[in-house]
Formats: sequence, structure tokens, C-alpha cells
Amino acid sequence: MDIFLIIVGAICLLVGFAGCFLPVLPGPPLSYLGLLLLHFTDKVQFSATQLVVWGLLVVVVQILDYVTPVLGTKYGGGSKWGNWGCVLGTVVGIFLFPPWGILFGPFAGAVIGELLGGKKSFDAFKAGIGAFIGFLLSVVAKMSLCGYFVYCFIKALVV
Repeated sequence: MDIFLIIVGAICLLVGFAGCFLPVLPGPPLSYLGLLLLHFTDKVQFSATQLVVWGLLVVVVQILDYVTPVLGTKYGGGSKWGNWGCVLGTVVGIFLFPPWGILFGPFAGAVIGELLGGKKSFDAFKAGIGAFIGFLLSVVAKMSLCGYFVYCFIKALVV
């Protein structure tokens, strides 16, 4: 049974890492599930503190994943129009233009939202750049956490 849990845990980690880039996959939660599966084997026992802290980090990163593009839009001088456009652009991009839609959806949505809100094209473009930077920051946060989980998984098996 241990071998099965280790293999499924490793698959969860790899799919979770891919989920850092593909929005249809919940990256950090899947990677965390991989660590939990490893914990349920006889080979590795993580402490309760580790599991709780890792779980809290997953929650924080998941929240940041949704908040940072909107904050980036705001930082880029965007208004509520840009924020709503960013959110809608993300959703539309995910479903209509995968995988590139997740990259350009927040940008295009923020720009279109700002243009509809009456901003000039330069200001709308600036808000779109902010949304794109926010998206990139969320990807870096997810990659960092999932990469750390992969490291912990491998280290626990090797040591």
C-alpha cells in the first residue's frame, strides 16, 4: 500500500506543479495532497505543525492567486472597471483560449474594462500591464510553494 500512496502522491505533486501554470488545475492543493499521501505511509511521518503550516500556506497562496491580478490592476492605476475586466478576462481566457488565455485574459480584460470605463488607451494599457504583473506574481508564489513541496517529498523519501 505504501508504494501505491507514494506513486499517487508523486503524481499529485507533478500535476500540482503543472497547475501553477494551468488554471483549471488547483496546483498548491494538489501538491499538498501529495504530501498528505506520503504522510499516510509507514515510511514518512511529518509533524502536525508541518502539516498545519503547509495547509495554511496553501490557503494563503490560493487567496493571493485571485487577489494579485486585481491588486496589480489597481497598482497600475486601474479603476473598478479595470478590476472587473481583469476578473472577467481571466475567466473568459481560461475557457475560451486555453492555455494562452490565462496569460492574456487578465491583461485584455483590464484594458477593455478601462476603455469601457472611459479611460484613455495609455491609462487602460497601464492597468493591463499591472494585471499581467499581478498574475505573474501569483504564478511565482504558486511555483515556489509547489517546488518546496516537491523538495520536501523527495527529501523525506531519501533521508
